[in-house]
Amino acid sequence: MKFNRNKFDDDELIHLYKCILKPRMVEEKMLILLRQGKISKWFSGIGQEAISVGSTLAIDQDEFILPMHRNLGVFTSKNIPLNRLFSQFQGKQSGFTKGRDRSFHFGTKEFKTIGMISHLGPQLGVADGIALANKLKKNDKITIVFTGDGGASEGDFHEALNIASVWGLPVIFIIENNGYGLSTPNSEQYNCNSFADKGVGYGIDAYTIDGNNILEVYNSVKQIKKDIIKNSKPVILECMTFRMRGHEEASGTKYVPKDLMNKWAQKDPISNYENFLVESNVLSIEEMNAIKSEIKIEINESWLSAENEESTISVQQNELSDIFKPFSHISNSPNNNFSKIRLVDAISNSLSQSMERHDNLIIMGQDIAEYGGVFKITDGFVAKFGKDRIRNTPICESAIVSASYGLSINGFKSVVEMQFADFVSSGFNPIVNLLAKSYYRWNQNADVVIRMPTGAGVGAGPFHSQSNEAWFTHTPGLKVVYPAFPKDAKGLLNASINDPNPVMFFEHKALYRSISEDVPDNYYTTALGKANIVNNGNDLTIITYGLGVHWAIEVVNEIDCSCEIIDLRTLIPLDSEMIFESVKKTGKALVLHEDCMTGGFGADISSLISENCFTFLDAPVLRCSSLDSPVPFASELEKNFLAKSRLKSKIMELSLF
Repeated sequence: MKFNRNKFDDDELIHLYKCILKPRMVEEKMLILLRQGKISKWFSGIGQEAISVGSTLAIDQDEFILPMHRNLGVFTSKNIPLNRLFSQFQGKQSGFTKGRDRSFHFGTKEFKTIGMISHLGPQLGVADGIALANKLKKNDKITIVFTGDGGASEGDFHEALNIASVWGLPVIFIIENNGYGLSTPNSEQYNCNSFADKGVGYGIDAYTIDGNNILEVYNSVKQIKKDIIKNSKPVILECMTFRMRGHEEASGTKYVPKDLMNKWAQKDPISNYENFLVESNVLSIEEMNAIKSEIKIEINESWLSAENEESTISVQQNELSDIFKPFSHISNSPNNNFSKIRLVDAISNSLSQSMERHDNLIIMGQDIAEYGGVFKITDGFVAKFGKDRIRNTPICESAIVSASYGLSINGFKSVVEMQFADFVSSGFNPIVNLLAKSYYRWNQNADVVIRMPTGAGVGAGPFHSQSNEAWFTHTPGLKVVYPAFPKDAKGLLNASINDPNPVMFFEHKALYRSISEDVPDNYYTTALGKANIVNNGNDLTIITYGLGVHWAIEVVNEIDCSCEIIDLRTLIPLDSEMIFESVKKTGKALVLHEDCMTGGFGADISSLISENCFTFLDAPVLRCSSLDSPVPFASELEKNFLAKSRLKSKIMELSLF
């Protein structure tokens, strides 16, 4: 291995040595502790330290870096105190996740380090979002994100690189090519000579370097950073290395040929660098041993501090209160100037006024810029707010949702439009595993609203008509909003954008242009978690939301029954108090929704009523839902599918008790 000193002085070379040595010595300590049962799991980066350390030291301390679980050198080179790292490994309070996640599954804005999730791919999109925020701030900061040769097989890799290229984002994608994705060799992961070859297809500069040579890594990243700052663009940096231990310790390395292991052992990044320092008269063996003694003392003292810390104690209220970032709704009252507008206009009006109110708000989605979106909700927004803030995206829901999370980390709000709610399945992973769990895991909120044009009744067939709100009501950490009227839609969307937590905002397509009402012209908010009684009654209670509210009003007007109709407006948080009060008054409850029966949100409402209002009930709680089938296209089939076709009979059935 050849080390090129370039303009490094002795002090710089020694500093690099101390930094690359520390993670190796920490790992050696962790492997002992793992065998002693004092930590539960370990993902070893032995043999790969030069990449982590060299790249981290090549950028500023206030620049974000997104490592993987084999990049201990990133955390130590960011000067994260070892005692806090050790507390994190043991699941203790002084760690970064309060015992809620392990090893390197955490982030810390204090040290500008964003840890990975096990799904690997989404962190590449997160880096795009952080880099986009830097570009909008014009602060000459870059972002580094790591992935491996295995993780680069994921679709998020393609999506994130494509977005970064199209948007010219200042981000370095470091691919640690260590030969294996767990036990699967490279020959079964990709079929090109190197990852640098992929750069041409994305229009991205790409380089392959020796990832075990710390000076080459450091110099390469330094030079790339200068280029990126001068010409905002992404770069692929493939670092060739090898994983000298198992994917994690329990998996072992029996699947690796011995001659291959021996070959890479001779390329050890630390022993080779030590030989270079001795041969260059930079350090003597005695001086190296003295450095090792100092690091060993630091490691042992830090471990003792973490080990003596009390174990994490579960307090149920703390667990529940940390799901969402605390937020007090600030009421903005409507004025007395009204315009009669449609639901679609109310949503557009909300977005426009929110863009004026929040200069850090970004709207992203497919065809939302000059075209105005498929429903024309953002028509004219580019002329008013500019393309930096109204951003057309490639067709890549997953990476865009991940990017919205990165924007939040770096101080921006975002609204992401799903062209149809059905398409959110392509972005499901980052919603439920990044946005929803982030604040609970490491106190980082996701200031993101996902707009969801949803529902059937418009002859759009199985791929454009699903009611999928229950996918998200099941996931702790997401708020779910579903307005039925223009006035509510505007106020609730404004409130959702103000809320620093992730909100799934459902908008029924069949209501976009079919209903109108007087809506205040000014900016106002409607608090989340507050239901509304749209029809007073005494005989029974109908609990519903979205299009179901209009079905209920229509059918109740046709029959001789005093029905109280509750429009939930927000599913999470749920206004259970209003539900219980109404059911206790009427003694009967019918839960109505457009979604299928099995697994629909109505099952949760029905269960809550049974548990909390049982002694007040004069009849079983009934549900009225759509069929347990995909949504059909033909009008007669769709009518039969929808819950409305059974609503009148359900009301009459309940009224007979």
